Amino acid sequence: MDKVLPGLAMLAIIAVAFVLLGIGWRNRLRRQSDVEQLPSVPAELSQPLATADGQYVATTTAGDWLDRIAVHGLGIRTNAELTVHPEGVLFERSGAGPVFIPADRLTGIRQDSGMAGKFVEKDGLLVVSWTLGGRELDTGFRTRRAADKPPVLAAFQELISAAPQADADSGK
Repeated sequence: MDKVLPGLAMLAIIAVAFVLLGIGWRNRLRRQSDVEQLPSVPAELSQPLATADGQYVATTTAGDWLDRIAVHGLGIRTNAELTVHPEGVLFERSGAGPVFIPADRLTGIRQDSGMAGKFVEKDGLLVVSWTLGGRELDTGFRTRRAADKPPVLAAFQELISAAPQADADSGK
């Protein structure tokens, strides 16, 4: 009997914690209900410029690595294959839908050490900056093999510098 009451108390605390986590996630979904639908994946994509296996970390509000975007499954961490195409970037996520970012919506690429609860060595994450409607977003990806990162980074930089929006933004 001496161990039953503390055990029940611990189970109650754990249950309350899970309920609070669920309420928080539901409120985040409600706050982010104005986020536009994701662009659909084109029926035909050109040959990839670069590809890498790894982990899709999350999508957050640009500049705020803790503000995870929950809608459209963008906040789900999962294994993924990243392919960079002339038309844009495709994250084929296991257990979640694909995320396609058209080339004209890409605004930058950088290396970072963490975002949304995932922290790795210095420059261990590729962080893709892009726009969805009026929102600026950052999407994190960690390559499984370090050797995959330089060609992916170079393909991103080439794609971003060639995007039509780069010229349009400079005229503002």
